[in-house]
Amino acid sequence: MKIGFVVNKVTTERTNYSTTHMALTAHMRGHQVYYIEVADFTLGSDEMVHAYAHKPPARKFRTASTFFKAMQSQEALRERISVEMLDVLMLRNDPARVEPHQSWARTAAMNFGRLALRHGVIVLNDPDGLSHASNKMYLEQFPMSVRPRSTITRSADDIKAFIRAEGGRIILKPLAGSGGHNVFLISKDEPNVNQIIEAVLNDGYALAQEYLPAASKGDVRLFLMNGRIMEHDGKIAAIHRQGSTGEIRSNLTVGGRVAKVELTDAMREIAQVVRPRLVQDGMFLVGLDVVKDKLMEINVFSPGGLVGAGRLNTISFVDMIIDALELKVAHLGHDARRYTNAEIATL
Repeated sequence: MKIGFVVNKVTTERTNYSTTHMALTAHMRGHQVYYIEVADFTLGSDEMVHAYAHKPPARKFRTASTFFKAMQSQEALRERISVEMLDVLMLRNDPARVEPHQSWARTAAMNFGRLALRHGVIVLNDPDGLSHASNKMYLEQFPMSVRPRSTITRSADDIKAFIRAEGGRIILKPLAGSGGHNVFLISKDEPNVNQIIEAVLNDGYALAQEYLPAASKGDVRLFLMNGRIMEHDGKIAAIHRQGSTGEIRSNLTVGGRVAKVELTDAMREIAQVVRPRLVQDGMFLVGLDVVKDKLMEINVFSPGGLVGAGRLNTISFVDMIIDALELKVAHLGHDARRYTNAEIATL
């Protein structure tokens, strides 16, 4: 199997990222692995998509650390490849983390991924599905029963009205964003409410959400693959993320801690409710952020925490992902005409 991983930049990847472990696992199984940065695609005059890709050296690696160091060193081979020769293209870049002057990078991977589809490459998650889910408004397309009350606006007055309607306490964050950037808990007696609202609106539309008291104990990042909870021998791919003292955000990027998770009936119900839409949109791998019985966010671009979930459960959920990719390639090899990319994505 030939598999390409699209990332923002190779230099900004980290040893503990799920992408690193996916690439290492595929490499150690004998698959050909490539890293492709969002700036390294080319559509040639031959109507083929090419890329300047980074390829790991042809040797074994004992740890993710040694593999990662090799990928960022002179050992890594940089070669121009035809993307159409890949079996799988994994879109693992995060559009919310591009530089302000690189707005073009937010959609580049999806656009070039669509072109690769024409030649039978499996692109995950499905590019059209990702375009629908490119910001937190995607959550609003799911039933109200599983998500908190909310409003999306560019109006400070609307946000203040929502604060009053919710009894004086809400969560406010940018509609487009990730990693806990500019996420605030606002109370009606907050002296800096105007400045906070202005800071969030500087990022574009704001998402104001009902405050859930249970959020003070953190949230659960629950992974779904092929529209179903990732589970093996009763162990689930999930982590309980807990913020540091006085911190409302539980994101690992802002110092959150993790603990093991026991699957609840509420989590299963949420997964069942969102499954049809995720399958329809070709969402192979997503991370659901859950507080008690409410879904706070759906992470469709390179959701983090999978490696940590594996360590807590002494199981490699990354191996399950590579197993699934191998199976998809095999299915497509039997009858490529039978499936659309969105269908093969969640098969």
